[in-house]
Amino acid sequence: MTPTRSDAGAPLRALVYVRISQDRTGAHLGVDRQREDCQALAERNGWEIVDTYVDNDLSAYSGKPRKGYRQLLADLDAGRATVVIAWHTDRLHRSPTELEEYIDISDRRGVSTHTCQAGIIDLSTPSGRMTARILGAVARHESEHKAERVARARLQAAKAGKWSGGLRPFGWGMPTGETRTVKDAETGAETEAPVLDMDQAVPDEARCVLDSVDALLGGASLRSRVKHLNDKGVLTTAGNAWTHQSWRDVLLRPRNAGIAVYRGEEIGAGNWQAIVPEEKWRAVVALLTDPGRRTTPGGQVRWLGSLLYRCGVPGCGCPGPMVCSMSGGASRPSYRCRLGHVSRRADKLDEHVTDVILERMSRPDAAELLLPAAENVDVAALQAEAGQIQQRLGDLSGLFGAGQIDAAQLASGSEVAKRQLDGVRRQLADAAVRDPLAVVVGTPDPRAAWKGLGLEEQREILAALVTVTVRKGRPGRMPGGAYTDLDSVDFDWKRGRR
Repeated sequence: MTPTRSDAGAPLRALVYVRISQDRTGAHLGVDRQREDCQALAERNGWEIVDTYVDNDLSAYSGKPRKGYRQLLADLDAGRATVVIAWHTDRLHRSPTELEEYIDISDRRGVSTHTCQAGIIDLSTPSGRMTARILGAVARHESEHKAERVARARLQAAKAGKWSGGLRPFGWGMPTGETRTVKDAETGAETEAPVLDMDQAVPDEARCVLDSVDALLGGASLRSRVKHLNDKGVLTTAGNAWTHQSWRDVLLRPRNAGIAVYRGEEIGAGNWQAIVPEEKWRAVVALLTDPGRRTTPGGQVRWLGSLLYRCGVPGCGCPGPMVCSMSGGASRPSYRCRLGHVSRRADKLDEHVTDVILERMSRPDAAELLLPAAENVDVAALQAEAGQIQQRLGDLSGLFGAGQIDAAQLASGSEVAKRQLDGVRRQLADAAVRDPLAVVVGTPDPRAAWKGLGLEEQREILAALVTVTVRKGRPGRMPGGAYTDLDSVDFDWKRGRR
């Protein structure tokens, strides 16, 4: 029987260790109950508790450092006590490595372990150590089995499109009319919150996402879309203004296209309502993740032709396109060659360029300006092919798990399938790229459509349609009384007939 007092007659010194893997409320109720049982065991045996170590909401199986447990080992090694009290052995350790370290210290320092649920574990004897190792193996098995169940449940939830918690994803969450009770972890106060259907899209928010996707595929910048949202007063689900990064993250979500993801990998179609066609989503992902995409454009452009109009002076040797500024004591902004060869009033030149572009896009043959649509692209067939390839990837993993193929065969087959999947996704992305001219060409009123665009979209049309070159103009007044020589502005059309 384990003595209750030392040879000198003083009570044995004991250390108490308590731990709980998950404390959902933060109330410490689990560790408090363990502490009460351990204190009662010490009182029955007449032991003096010199310290108590607590690891709350921390798993022994996860491998994360446990501050309380590490301090317990250090104090045992320093000889602070000869008894350890725990509610059960699985509160102390679920790792064989940790157990062996604990056995070594207990053996060297003459420490006995007592538990409220599993009794005495005498680590000074072979049978006691065997018992501890068996209990540790059982605890390890339980942890691994639980991890498998949790992983399977999360995979099932991912496929079903169930939201795992946290902030509501922008675009989804229609109220069901029901409410649920929410308890504040800090104050304990209870409030009623609406129950949301995370499979149903919120129409206004879904429209914001789809509009941004269409705008980016039509040539708009991400910055302009963020500005548009903030100007309209559209907020994140946390009630904040949008930033470049937060809106980019929203547009990159596979969830937008109804694609389920598990551990960062696409696992097929989800069961929720998609708000962006898959081909458009893949196209915008390709656009936003392009390493060559310019993400630091510098100062905001304020004029239509800034850095787009060219100097037409022969042998000019200008280092770049024309810029717009108020330099040279001018009373109005002007476009200037960087070496000062050519200067034009900005508003007059932009007005003339706009009139010429709109005249061309208003003609009966304006449709010739549009880029040809992707031919023979069967989006539904491509999506089906992508699903079949993903299924093959899953089958390969299953064969490897069953031992029917080795690691080399798994890697080789997976690499081929992934290359095929990348090719299919590129075709889907290419099929969704939209011509920036399409928002004006073919509309009942091209001028009204042009005015409804932001400057970024107008500049995209200009850059795609024509190169504007400005030569030196004639001095003095032009016929009609204007000072701007419009005949000195050349248009080199990139599409269609002039």
